[in-house]
Amino acid sequence: MVHDDKALHTPVLIAGGGPVGLALAALLARLGVRSRVIEQDGGYCSGSRAICLSRRSLEILGWAGAAEAVQAKGLGWTRGRSHFREREVLAFDMPHAPGDRFAPMTNIQQFYVEEYLHRAMAAWPGMAEVHWATAVEAVDAQPQGVAVQCRTPEGTQRFTADWLVACDGGRSTVREQLGLALEGTTYEGRYVIVDIRQKSVRPTERLAWFDPPSNPGSTVLMHRQPDDVWRIDYQLREDEDPQAAVLPQNVLPRVRAHLEWMGEREPWEPLWISIYNAKCLSLARYRHGRVLFAGDAAHLVPIFGVRGLNSGLDDAGNLAWKLAAAVGGSAADALLDTYDTERRAAALLNIEFGSRSTEFMAPPHRGFALMREAVLRLAAAEPAIRHLINPRQSAPVPYPATRLTGTDEGLPHDQGAPGRVAPEARAWLQGRQRHLTELFGAGWVLLGFGPLPAVEGVQAVALDPHDGRNGEALERYGACPGSAWLVRPDGYVAARWREAPGAAALQACLRRMSYHAHH
Repeated sequence: MVHDDKALHTPVLIAGGGPVGLALAALLARLGVRSRVIEQDGGYCSGSRAICLSRRSLEILGWAGAAEAVQAKGLGWTRGRSHFREREVLAFDMPHAPGDRFAPMTNIQQFYVEEYLHRAMAAWPGMAEVHWATAVEAVDAQPQGVAVQCRTPEGTQRFTADWLVACDGGRSTVREQLGLALEGTTYEGRYVIVDIRQKSVRPTERLAWFDPPSNPGSTVLMHRQPDDVWRIDYQLREDEDPQAAVLPQNVLPRVRAHLEWMGEREPWEPLWISIYNAKCLSLARYRHGRVLFAGDAAHLVPIFGVRGLNSGLDDAGNLAWKLAAAVGGSAADALLDTYDTERRAAALLNIEFGSRSTEFMAPPHRGFALMREAVLRLAAAEPAIRHLINPRQSAPVPYPATRLTGTDEGLPHDQGAPGRVAPEARAWLQGRQRHLTELFGAGWVLLGFGPLPAVEGVQAVALDPHDGRNGEALERYGACPGSAWLVRPDGYVAARWREAPGAAALQACLRRMSYHAHH
């Protein structure tokens, strides 16, 4: 029996050392909150796993200190193509413009993201550490804190914390210990996932084939990754045995057939094989007292549209500043209830979109299969229906109204409205051009196009509305001279005004959002 006096205590304990847990630890460190990460594996993951990072995720990784390394290693892309048999039936371009800070999507293997986030923690010495090969065995959650018993190579170890965040994946032990279950739909259609190494001169695009001659009746997805790696996903027939389907002697001939058919004839080698089936599942609540859930521990969404890891990183971005405020005492812990409200609403929307994509990519029954074939046949000749093929790539989700939704003096653009991500734009600031998203992530920002009040705890960013170099920001915010935006530490808009508020009005807005009862 391990005694409490031997327990390792930390303000925040994070179960799970994948990208979500490591991102949360790095973000908390930047905000001045110490944490420990406990991870049952001995190191970073194997295989590519989650490979497509959205622009929004890169912004969050930038606040955590890892975006520069991810961007240097990753492959950015803007375009996707879908084919029915041998004919292209859809080509889509995601919004992008010269000078954008990040590409709409960046392909990179998950283990690199984990490595770069772990490395980024070193920028805040003593604020975050990872305990590898440390598996959760028991969780004792009390009103004032949490104790977690773990199995380590040295024996049993007990950790205590004021807060526990479960980022321990789809098979979450923390979730199981609390007697909680995910609810929703699991689809029967299965995909084999294969990483191979092969040199290619093709551009980085999302490629999809429905019923290709190389694999009749199947769907094949391909993404290029760093290190000359192809990620290939292909659908199994209903009569195929999933255990046999991942044996190399069954996988490699199908991969070879598709590569040869598409003209990729360079030598290649397999690196990793796995299997997947789509799940649309969520917890009913993401906060249970002193225990919070994030990433796959909270929700499972299909891979189509790449919402899994991207939504998990948005969980970390949403939770970090709220947890830091609760730990530091600048906000009541009721603020954490908005994490549940906002991120569960986001998950349900992601699940809705993911479910539609899954039913198209892996039809659950004959009726869906017939509908899909009809759409694919018509798409070649009827551009108006091609959007039905698009899996709707991950995008930031608007949040429902809470006490974090402040003044909205109806300016021209919805994209800068409270509850939405503050638009990215280049602007001229302090003698040089900056991307506005670089300014977010560490605290509250009052962004205005004219003079702004000085308020403690808020960074005032005043842009000259008459400077032509700020035209992009004016346009994307729908701004006019004098207007102002209050941006939360996670880059979401909290309030906007046609004329910048005075110091007293801004302080009142912030007091309301701190959730302190006496306010």
